[in-house]
Amino acid sequence: MTLARITESDVRGRRLLVRADLNVPVDGDHVTDSTRIDRFAAGMRPLLERGARLVILTHFGRPDPAAPDAEFSVERLVEPLAKALGRPVRFAHSCISAHAVAASEILEDGDVLLCENLRFHTGEAANDRDFAAALARLGDIYVNDAFSCAHRAHASTHALARMLPAVAGPLLAEELEALSAALDAPRRPAVAIVGGAKVSSKIAVLKNLVQKLDAIIIGGGMANTFLFAQGAPMGRSLHEPDQIDTVHEIRRLAEEAGCRLHLPQDVVVARELKTGARKQVVAAHDCPADAMILDAGPRALADFDIVLSGAETILWNGPLGAFEVPPFDQSTILLARAAADLTRQGLAVTVAGGGDTVAALNLAGVAGDFTYVSTAGGAFLEWLEGKTLPAIAALEGPAKAA
Repeated sequence: MTLARITESDVRGRRLLVRADLNVPVDGDHVTDSTRIDRFAAGMRPLLERGARLVILTHFGRPDPAAPDAEFSVERLVEPLAKALGRPVRFAHSCISAHAVAASEILEDGDVLLCENLRFHTGEAANDRDFAAALARLGDIYVNDAFSCAHRAHASTHALARMLPAVAGPLLAEELEALSAALDAPRRPAVAIVGGAKVSSKIAVLKNLVQKLDAIIIGGGMANTFLFAQGAPMGRSLHEPDQIDTVHEIRRLAEEAGCRLHLPQDVVVARELKTGARKQVVAAHDCPADAMILDAGPRALADFDIVLSGAETILWNGPLGAFEVPPFDQSTILLARAAADLTRQGLAVTVAGGGDTVAALNLAGVAGDFTYVSTAGGAFLEWLEGKTLPAIAALEGPAKAA
């Protein structure tokens, strides 16, 4: 995929209307995790040093546009954003008011303006052209730097891109490069680790991946359903009996494509899901009637480790077990550390994404060791499914590049 990038444009004296995703967790007015702000700011600082004038658009939470609540104001982001950018940040109390337009027009080179929550307006989610046209008055060049919102055809990600010269921001370009390297043109052998609770939530992901990669390790509740389709008893384990036909179809597609599916040969079971619960390791087809499968076992981990050791590309989405509750976090943590070790040795490119996956890598202490970790949720999944993302398609559309 070839997109025009803002890093290749002359930005001095230009108002860059940047769609960011600064939807960060907060406790009152305190940002509890500034990762998204920090990553966004890292890409913007060089542009500011080159004389760009930034006008930033973002959403925050899910306010009711019919009755906007100050609880969802992005004004609380001014201070942490200024700290991350290393310069003052002005604030406009609306993203489409005459005041906001005037504030954008008096910006000087290196200045920054943050506008109020896009979702205070019904036109945002409706992809309304009039709302997008009002936003367009704030800038000279449209910059999409919010891959995590790329699966939404909203006014600020879709309609707006057709009204100004439109380019990819540094963070979005970086994300697309990493994902393309892992999925579209991977170094081989290429392996995916796909976990999580339900097959039904990742049918399209699995169908796409088996046709593009060499092997897939399946874990979590999803593995239970695959094992159940083989006749394994599930006891009280999470599984989806109505997805047996889907499992058989995915197996057929994998066989036709030459993609090997790896399931746990042994599992960790317990009678209750709670921290410190008494656990037992049994063969994958020997789950007791009164127990639940909650993690992959040591033999499975050894098998998966061998699969990874021969891979040059590793794509990860979803944990292998109930990682939030120790002791059922071990297979996820240990396999994450094995993948990170391969990365550090320069033996594999590792790309991970999805909320639970990022949390699991942080728990293992290796998020910083992966080649790339995506903070996107829905957009990352839809990319894995092979879908065309509306916001990316809009950047490839009829608007002229800067």
